Amino acid sequence: MRSSLALLVLSGALAACTPATGPGSPAPAPGLYTQSFGNTPAKQVRTLIVVLHGDAPFAKPDYHYAFARAASDAVPQSIAVALLRPGYEDPQGHRSPGERGQTTGDNYTADRIATVAETIRHLQHRYGQARTVLVGHSGGAAIAADLASTYPGLVDGVVLVSCPCALPEWRKHMKTVSPTPLWDAPVTSLDPVKLVGGMLPSLRAAVLVGADDKTTPLRFSRLYAEALSLRGIATDFRIIPGKDHELLGDPEVISALQRLAAALPGKS
Repeated sequence: MRSSLALLVLSGALAACTPATGPGSPAPAPGLYTQSFGNTPAKQVRTLIVVLHGDAPFAKPDYHYAFARAASDAVPQSIAVALLRPGYEDPQGHRSPGERGQTTGDNYTADRIATVAETIRHLQHRYGQARTVLVGHSGGAAIAADLASTYPGLVDGVVLVSCPCALPEWRKHMKTVSPTPLWDAPVTSLDPVKLVGGMLPSLRAAVLVGADDKTTPLRFSRLYAEALSLRGIATDFRIIPGKDHELLGDPEVISALQRLAAALPGKS
């Protein structure tokens, strides 16, 4: 998997994925580019999984497509839809409209979150009997957390992987990792930990972080998981031994998604 936030030299190639074209594939969502995985007919879909990639400062992201494919295989009666965040382009040349930003925690803004929410609503209109689980990696996890707080009730569960969920503190940390004036520039991004009070207590959450994550150290995920628990939100917090920031493809993430999806009540 590619790094989503670390300003480090990246190596290797991203795995290309082909979207599903079976009866479960949605019509193209307005705005953001999507790829859908899974062949469950729309009326039989019980879990809609939406996947957000990280900030990808040095790469065009497509690693979230591979996760979405694995997720659709792992969760019964599901469709998984991987989104390209606003302003991003994948290696195959697909692009979502909007501004990508500097990838310094500056693009978790209200307008970008609204665009993601609009895409989710479009998907929910097709899969009317499905619960919605939003999965985010790194910067995508920050957006997922912000969305669950600012659009309460839009999603039923979130899986947050390698999250910079305490934004000002994380940006200070990153300045020590990669000193640059960019980390001092003011941003209008929403800070997930400050917004927890907006979440519905009925939401379910999973928060996962690698024990050896140098980009979003585990203290940020632990702080956020504690805030969720204080809010009364059922939270599955896991520190994965021996793992670093590139955690989205880890089997523990799929397992956490399976547990969360199985615990959600069905729609009446």
